[in-house]
Amino acid sequence: MLDVTYTAPRAKVISGAKGDWELVIGMEIHAQVASQAKLFSGASTRVGAEPNSNVSFVDCAMPGMLPVINEFCVEQTVRTGLGLKARINLTSAFDRKNYFYPDLPQGYQISQLYHPLVGEGEVLVEMGPGLARKVRIERIHLEQDAGKSIHDMDPTMSFVDFNRTGVALMEIVSRPDIRSPEEAAAYVSKLRQILRYLGTCDGDMQHGNLRADVNVSVCRPGDYERYQATQDFSHLGTRCEIKNMNSLRFIQAAIDYEARRQIAILEDGGEIIQETRLYDADRGETRSMRSKEEAHDYRYFPDPDLLPLEIDQAWVDDIAARMPELPDAKKARFMADFGLTDYDANVLTAELDAAAFFEAVAAGRDGKIAANWVINELFGRLNKEGRSIAASPVSAAQLGGMLDLLTRGEITGKMAKDLFEILWIEGGDPAEQAARHGMKAVTDTGAIEAALDALIAANPDQVEKAKVNAKLAGWFTGQVLKATGGKANPAVVNQMVAQKLGL
Repeated sequence: MLDVTYTAPRAKVISGAKGDWELVIGMEIHAQVASQAKLFSGASTRVGAEPNSNVSFVDCAMPGMLPVINEFCVEQTVRTGLGLKARINLTSAFDRKNYFYPDLPQGYQISQLYHPLVGEGEVLVEMGPGLARKVRIERIHLEQDAGKSIHDMDPTMSFVDFNRTGVALMEIVSRPDIRSPEEAAAYVSKLRQILRYLGTCDGDMQHGNLRADVNVSVCRPGDYERYQATQDFSHLGTRCEIKNMNSLRFIQAAIDYEARRQIAILEDGGEIIQETRLYDADRGETRSMRSKEEAHDYRYFPDPDLLPLEIDQAWVDDIAARMPELPDAKKARFMADFGLTDYDANVLTAELDAAAFFEAVAAGRDGKIAANWVINELFGRLNKEGRSIAASPVSAAQLGGMLDLLTRGEITGKMAKDLFEILWIEGGDPAEQAARHGMKAVTDTGAIEAALDALIAANPDQVEKAKVNAKLAGWFTGQVLKATGGKANPAVVNQMVAQKLGL
């Protein structure tokens, strides 16, 4: 496990005209379940399909059509709960949440209010090397998504695409444990990472496959501690919900704006109205969408078309036995097995593909050297060209083969960088490419010694300076490398310079 110190919440303090205020944030993350079919029908969930082509009679709420639960979506939600160290409820039930949406043909959403599939869990959010916060998960419930209204195709009419209607969503509800915009972004990022490792959601925020509703309120210093002692939410102030956030940067900006808006109202003697708001990224502000409904406003009642969902503990245990290694465990293992720093391990485990690539390169090799090349050379080049790790022109096998040549002293560090460039552009076997391009380190110590002796004889003043200041001995190393066309092993040259100069 990771060696971390759990820190108390560090609230962002905002100074108003009449004193200090603190932020309180809770989040509801809507994560689209990675599944080939929808929650209650066999219709496809394929992205990019023609509008209204992934729609069944159930999705359109045609008369007489009844929902049938997709077992794989339930399994994915259980897997998510296990990944968040949450309680799995062996009995859960679906309810009807009644409200009008033009892109929800039923006129209600099938969700879970009273008996969710997953209970309390937690997310470990790292806020710095060795420092972490626990954000408590209140529940995860399974529900269906709505469709999409399109308003820019006709000046007088709106159109509706039902492709997303009925797609399975996991709504992951946190406690009001988040205390700053930065912590909110870190929480979403960590949750997204866990879901991608689990394979239960692709985490694509750009296309809305993972989006956040952010609840923001402000309170005076000390009020949050009173809430913790009493569990009385009135100490936290009236919250406003910022709907459908799908950018970490915008989440932070929206929280900061909304907090300052509320403080200005309260200090002016006004009251905060509980409402749902939208964030306008162009103006950098939130604006009112509708008054915030309570549960009773939706007239929840058990869905009569779906029996309570009962699952066996043995089934849950089987899912648990097949769980993949999660980010925190992988990071701890990388640090222990490969001697990586906290920073390097964080970078290499941020994405599952990147972690697998590094592990393939590091297998049987020096982990620190492998990490340096993967992070600095490979990731740097990928970022520069806007490529993903899956689209890397240099494979893990090629990079590993190149590092073998470097470790055996067959090529120098400079040659390795040149060879990396060749592999990036031309591909091929590292050893064959090195031979083809005349890359071979000079290992003849006699030739190196002859070049060094000539330099020492020709530069007595430089010798005296190096004996006074050992750092100046690097001049001789550089000159020898230059004389050998960069083919001499720098470590061998440094050692020989030190011996010749008596350093």
